[in-house]
Amino acid sequence: MNVATVAAIKGGVSTEDLEGIDTQVVLSNTYHLHLRPGDDVVYKMGGLHKFMSCNKPILTDSGGFQVFSLAKTRRIKEEGVYFHSHIDGHKLFMGPEESMRIQSHLGSTIAMAFDECPSAKAEHEYVQMSVDRTTRWLERCKKEMDRLNGLEYTVNKNQMLFGINQGAIFDDIRIEHAKRISELDLDGYAVGGLAVGESHEEMYHVLETTVPYLPENKPTYLMGVGTPANILEAVERGVDFFDCVYPSRNGRHGHLYTNKGHINLLNARYELDDSPIEEGCGCPACRRYSKAYIRHLLKSGEMLGLRLCVLHNLYFYNHMMIEIRDAIEKGEYSAYKKRKLDGFLEYDSIPVNDGYNIARNWRKG
Repeated sequence: MNVATVAAIKGGVSTEDLEGIDTQVVLSNTYHLHLRPGDDVVYKMGGLHKFMSCNKPILTDSGGFQVFSLAKTRRIKEEGVYFHSHIDGHKLFMGPEESMRIQSHLGSTIAMAFDECPSAKAEHEYVQMSVDRTTRWLERCKKEMDRLNGLEYTVNKNQMLFGINQGAIFDDIRIEHAKRISELDLDGYAVGGLAVGESHEEMYHVLETTVPYLPENKPTYLMGVGTPANILEAVERGVDFFDCVYPSRNGRHGHLYTNKGHINLLNARYELDDSPIEEGCGCPACRRYSKAYIRHLLKSGEMLGLRLCVLHNLYFYNHMMIEIRDAIEKGEYSAYKKRKLDGFLEYDSIPVNDGYNIARNWRKG
């Protein structure tokens, strides 16, 4: 999925652009859209698809992660979470029913259940308590979703609901929670609470332990992950789809993904490089422009440079997923994975400091 948090992908990418780079699903965020422009505004405009002129499936995150990560002060109760807006500090409340109502207003294709995302370093006792509450919240989400889908004025009467498996890095909690939420027969399931402080080895272990207990005939979604290597490893462990801000964020910072490793386009070595970012790539940047020209745009603070870099990275991710599906259908995934990993460098520690200079130059311009 390509991440359009506030109904737009940062970097000047339009929904028309997404059609040209083979985007499959778009992700937007309930919390952010609830605050601005307001889910009531989106509802009055006919729902998120019409509002952002998007003909792709849209998944909306429940807002739970943002409530717990962005809100400086919060109180978690059985009914939901009391917190303050990260924009202006005004008091807010969000619980399972509120999250479902907001997402129903947005009219997304897939709504995510409201959950708590405990830290990877949280104690076993707290994680167990949190997961038990998340299960009760999921039951309330399902009940409210069923009610909302039956209302005459609902934007999308066929809105789907995905549940989220939590449990930090504790096998027993993860497995038991996967079993419990599977009994609810939801439209799909996600593994959440990863890439929040645990090691990659711990993340892969959680997937190996947990995914077998989720329904095999339903989509499995790994939330907020990750690098190309993360995706390749997760697919091998049974995950079907992903969302991650890396392609757009790193693109805006001049860091580009290729099949031979990552490129820091701000490096002086590309000043006179008239080749595309990657030979044979079909993205709008590679079809027409040289590294030297795009580097010039970035150094000059021109928005076009950021846009071309983001489009390239999104195209890279989208087409890697196309290749993955093709390899699975041919029964050649293991060989494909090895070839892919052997071909490029690890992307986990791409520095982004230079990108702040890009953004600052653009704002000055």
